[in-house]
Amino acid sequence: MGLWQNIKSVFTGDVKQEANTNANSWDGHGFHFSNWADNNFWGNHSQVLRTNEEIFGVISRLANTLSSLPIHEYQNYSETSDEVSELLTGESNPSMSAFQLINQLEVSRNVDGNAYAWIERDNNGLPIHLWPIDPGTVIVKRNIDDNSIWYEVNSDEYHFLVFNTEIIHVKHITPLTGILGISPLDVLRDPLKFQKAVEDFSLNEMDKKDSYIIQYDRSVSPENREAMINDFRRMVSENGGAVVQEKGFQFDRFESRFQPGDLSTTNSITRSRVATAFNVPLSFLSETVEQGNGKSNEQIMAQFVEMTLLPIVKQYESEFNRKLLTRSQRARGFYFKFNVNGLLRGDTAARTEFYQMMIRNGIATSNDLRKLEELPPTDNKNADQLWITGDLYPMDLDIQDRQKKALSNLASDNSDGDNTTKGGGNSGSDDPNNAKVSNN
Repeated sequence: MGLWQNIKSVFTGDVKQEANTNANSWDGHGFHFSNWADNNFWGNHSQVLRTNEEIFGVISRLANTLSSLPIHEYQNYSETSDEVSELLTGESNPSMSAFQLINQLEVSRNVDGNAYAWIERDNNGLPIHLWPIDPGTVIVKRNIDDNSIWYEVNSDEYHFLVFNTEIIHVKHITPLTGILGISPLDVLRDPLKFQKAVEDFSLNEMDKKDSYIIQYDRSVSPENREAMINDFRRMVSENGGAVVQEKGFQFDRFESRFQPGDLSTTNSITRSRVATAFNVPLSFLSETVEQGNGKSNEQIMAQFVEMTLLPIVKQYESEFNRKLLTRSQRARGFYFKFNVNGLLRGDTAARTEFYQMMIRNGIATSNDLRKLEELPPTDNKNADQLWITGDLYPMDLDIQDRQKKALSNLASDNSDGDNTTKGGGNSGSDDPNNAKVSNN
């Protein structure tokens, strides 16, 4: 235990952050933070991201979708806000917005398998900034004394060791005995290498020109042979490879072996493997969906939200809730939550039917649904009132009052029917079907 304490003291002293009044710099035990704002935070796999359009496309869509989702702080289902929630909704640090932070974290998570953000706190322990960290500079350590996780950050500009609650860490799946996430690009290394080899071979074949073997009789003089060869070259150059067979000469043509279908098949297989590794629908990679599969755009989006996005969102929420909120705040009902409902709203007809069901069954208020449509709340006194079909009573209306109102409406309808009935039918008290309504 003494060795571990000595290691911690070298890096961190008492592992307590010290913030100064300058928002653009940060000093702590054994390190200086001012250079972080100008750093380019990219992992070790960024070259693949820059050179492969399938990888670039799927990571861009995941990062842009996640960073575009609304995120709010709640207390017992009621939306609230404070200085900490501003880090996730407004400005995460003096150099970037919350959108940029989450976007960079998601890109890093999908490229390197892990994404990190350091939590800068004031002297009272309140988070004041979130700074993304290059995954290549982070070493995750486990304390064998108490099995706790620590993060050592080591680069040319900074070097420190902090407890796991000081680092936001989101990742891909992790083996049972491991701590770090597995990069999808490592999983796809062989398929991407095969695709690159096929593309290089195909491009090389496309650049090749048709080859020829020329045979001629020994009786042809050197002068005639040279003239025929020059004429042959001119015909190939001017006629796109077409030649005229002349007496005394024989040509054997060897065409380029490039087959566009081979490249298309390879790309299709690679897209399928990329979609599998990133757990996204194949249509996200612009692959044509098979006709007749019975899936609408709404169903594909629902599949993406349920199978791909929700696990990612839950991981971010868990990290934010555990490390940005105190245990006391969580006990009082505070939590962060992304809103994915906007991705499931479907078309206008589907949303209208859904909203009617929510209103008529007392599940949501008018203002609740206006918020889903990003409309401002109304000041109408009934806009925050729950209603139930019957036809539409306030939820808190007594059941006997509800029955009386229903009977009153029924009697009014019968009265209107009597006043408008003219000839040809039985009406009034002589009609056995026109019974009086009892209040019992």
